[in-house]
Amino acid sequence: MEHIVIIGNGISGITAARHIRKLSDKRITIISDETDYFFSRTALMYVYMGHMRWKDIEPYEPHFWQQNNIDLLRARVTDVHPDSKKLTLSDGSSFSYDTLILATGSVTNTFGWPGLDLEGVQGLVTKQDLEELEKHAPDAEACPRAVIVGGGLIGVELAEMLRTREIEVTFLVREGAFWNNVLPDREAGMISRHIQSHHVDLRLNTNLKEILGDEKGRVCGVLTEDGEEISCKLVGITTGVRPNIQFLQNSPVHTDKGILVNRFLETGIPGIYAIGDCAQQREPIGDRPAVEAVWYTGRIMGETVARTICGQRTPYSPGNWFNSAKFFDIEYQTYGWVSSKRKRREHEAHFHWIHPDDDKCITIAYHVDTKLFLGINTFGIRMRHQVIDRWLTEGKDLPYVVTHLKDANFDPEFYDQYENEILSAYNAEFKTQLKPAKKNWHRIFFNTK
Repeated sequence: MEHIVIIGNGISGITAARHIRKLSDKRITIISDETDYFFSRTALMYVYMGHMRWKDIEPYEPHFWQQNNIDLLRARVTDVHPDSKKLTLSDGSSFSYDTLILATGSVTNTFGWPGLDLEGVQGLVTKQDLEELEKHAPDAEACPRAVIVGGGLIGVELAEMLRTREIEVTFLVREGAFWNNVLPDREAGMISRHIQSHHVDLRLNTNLKEILGDEKGRVCGVLTEDGEEISCKLVGITTGVRPNIQFLQNSPVHTDKGILVNRFLETGIPGIYAIGDCAQQREPIGDRPAVEAVWYTGRIMGETVARTICGQRTPYSPGNWFNSAKFFDIEYQTYGWVSSKRKRREHEAHFHWIHPDDDKCITIAYHVDTKLFLGINTFGIRMRHQVIDRWLTEGKDLPYVVTHLKDANFDPEFYDQYENEILSAYNAEFKTQLKPAKKNWHRIFFNTK
């Protein structure tokens, strides 16, 4: 019986295992040194905040794995030997495979600052990171102040987590507004103001120079490039993530930033695949980054590789880009492509609307010549993925989108609606007199034309 070994028990690896089991009776072993069981990584923050228990973020009961004949091995792989189809484990033992799926995810990205090895300096990616956070920042008495370095999504999650325990937070962001390497300036400005409204000391245009330690090897502060010393008991490094591929440095598996794969997620070595955050497309798909550290793309890769391994050779086809996140109280969704100022393409223009309360806005990207709908960012306003995805696929234009926004309203019964205000702002900006289209309930729910 063919033995499939999956290194990594995140969303990519677990999805691959589940779909291989649906399609075959192949032997499956999942190897991970992080946890015994798969957990929802995006819910780590809610365990610390007290909203959920650890067992609540494990989607499957322990008996699920035995019932589905999926073996779990708690171990760390240190080397891969494709010629003999063996893995070397950290205890020196070896483990054989017939087909190997590399789904090792990401690790915290760092930039060589002095003091990274001090106790109390950490990222927020793994279960072990969560345990370290509980140890070093259990409450405001033990940790009066924390410093977070880096302005990404993990950083704002960590800030929210710490503030729930009344720990003072200083947030060092090298850009002029929070996440403005991704968001258009007006959105980045709104989110910056929102973070500050939650009593976070947000320091923009500020770079870390050094992490300072005491005589016991514990963090006691940071030094910025401006020469300011900030005392703290915890330093959160949230300057992004990078593929977890160090264990492959002595193997023939080709790597760059990640493990290089083709559209079928094949590494070029027969019988070895890579999926999820650790995989890097040799030829990026459209405007997508070559490495996609996103939950839903990892899930798609897992299902895709399972089909190929089980005889249904299938290319990775993720469809239209989308993502979601939360900035304290503001929910964020993005569909298609809405570029930041520094990344905006020549043909890309934006229509922007912001609510007077400064906590809700949308930005619609469109082609400056044809008005083709390119993408949308929403903050504080929920919209239906299915509807917007269809507009992108069908090539709708900007006037169509702004007059049909009610079709995309996520839940008109329980949420406020802002479509009329958005359309009024559009008419004023573009000197038009468009009126809202009649809501097409039948198409919304039955996806008909």
